[in-house]
Amino acid sequence: METPLLNGSLTSGNGDYPPVRSYNDLKSVIWIETVKMWTIAAPIVFNMVCQYGINSVTNIFVGHVGDFELSAVAISLSVIGTFSFGFMLGMGSALETLCGQAFGAGQVHMLGIYMQRSWIVLIVTCIFLMPIYIFATPILKLLGQEDSIAEYAGNFTLLVIPQLFSLAVNFPTQKFLQAQTKVQALAWIGFVALALHIPLLWLLIFVFRWGTNGAAIAYNITNWAIAVAQVVYVIGWCNEGWNGLSWSAFNEIWAFVRLSIASAVMLCLEIWYMMSIIVLTGHLDNAVVAVGSLSICMNFNGWEAMLFIGINAAISVRVSNELGSGHPRAAKYSIYVTVVQSFLIGILFMLIILIAKDYFAIIFTNSKDLQLAVSKLAFLLGITMVLNSVQPVIGGVAIGSGWQALVAYVNICCYYIFGLPLGFLLGFKANMGVTGLWGGMIAGTALQTLLLLIVLYRTNWNEEVEQTLDRVRKWGGQVMSKEETIGVV
Repeated sequence: METPLLNGSLTSGNGDYPPVRSYNDLKSVIWIETVKMWTIAAPIVFNMVCQYGINSVTNIFVGHVGDFELSAVAISLSVIGTFSFGFMLGMGSALETLCGQAFGAGQVHMLGIYMQRSWIVLIVTCIFLMPIYIFATPILKLLGQEDSIAEYAGNFTLLVIPQLFSLAVNFPTQKFLQAQTKVQALAWIGFVALALHIPLLWLLIFVFRWGTNGAAIAYNITNWAIAVAQVVYVIGWCNEGWNGLSWSAFNEIWAFVRLSIASAVMLCLEIWYMMSIIVLTGHLDNAVVAVGSLSICMNFNGWEAMLFIGINAAISVRVSNELGSGHPRAAKYSIYVTVVQSFLIGILFMLIILIAKDYFAIIFTNSKDLQLAVSKLAFLLGITMVLNSVQPVIGGVAIGSGWQALVAYVNICCYYIFGLPLGFLLGFKANMGVTGLWGGMIAGTALQTLLLLIVLYRTNWNEEVEQTLDRVRKWGGQVMSKEETIGVV
């Protein structure tokens, strides 16, 4: 029995979609899922751009202090900061699975407990990451940085340790709000934080003349302001999901730690894979041009990544909510619509890059050699953008479904057993330089994307709903029986 909803869509008796049997049904599903996905994704994308902007603005202000200071701070934020950010984001992503599925199952009261559990786990994680900050100078020297830059960057890294701990509060509250699609608040908080960060940098660096110390203080204040603002919003405006501090946060904590580590490993394997190409390129002949041209390409790729990080979070919320609600077909359809749309966006970015391949490097450099090198890499950048348009969607599905461990194993095989060695062989043994390195690593990404698409195609979403309901029961929620919630795909 199909029942029309108020928004014009059709649902089966349990609230799930009916099978798509006509062109009109297909159009309805595409429109509904597009609206639902972008309603979540757009504010998250805006928030991510604002947070990315905080780092960029910090580098810009420090650049007006001096080139040496800029190099040191940029290295600190891009090497140490990126590593800790990626690991903490991965640890916090376990909350996307649990909060999204609990919210879909109607167990909203569990979200606050899960968030507190994540706070505990991430604060302990910060303590384990602190040696990287304390010994940043010898670590950077080991990675080949000049002694003077490594020492200055190490001092700056020590000063931004408070920012590391802000992530332990920031990410869990962010995932708590995303699971309930309360993402407008995140967008406003990110915007206000960026707007206030700019005058704060000017005040501390130039008015108080504190230089990079002032930049570090401003960086800490802004990031903690974001974390505190999110907590205030949760406590003040999310009464259904937040019921105060609870000792239940310590229940099943080891199972939570395992899921968090799997999430962190999955994400970090991807981040380190892309970082390794920069390290390897530094060992090529004419490394200055090679690293410079690759860095320009990666900068453009990084801005595209902000868009797909938002889509990643949105599809994770959609999938986890629908699985928790017992709607296997809705989960499947949301994935199909999002993958196709993301792929088309990736194609658009690739076409823009190929059309502007002889010109876009001018934004970064006046060097004709660098501009020519970037132009030669444009085709690889375009392919990377297409792959990176689909891959984050699959990563979001993995988080929403709780497949982090599976994806981690796939990443190890495709990236580090296949892609990285192939890139090394093409780059150094076949003398193809940065083109060979990047081409080999693209092959690893393509293989990973293909394998995960096969996994998606072969997934039994009814079984995924069953596993979701079992997970919610195990970790503290009470849901309806499987017979009451599960539809048939």
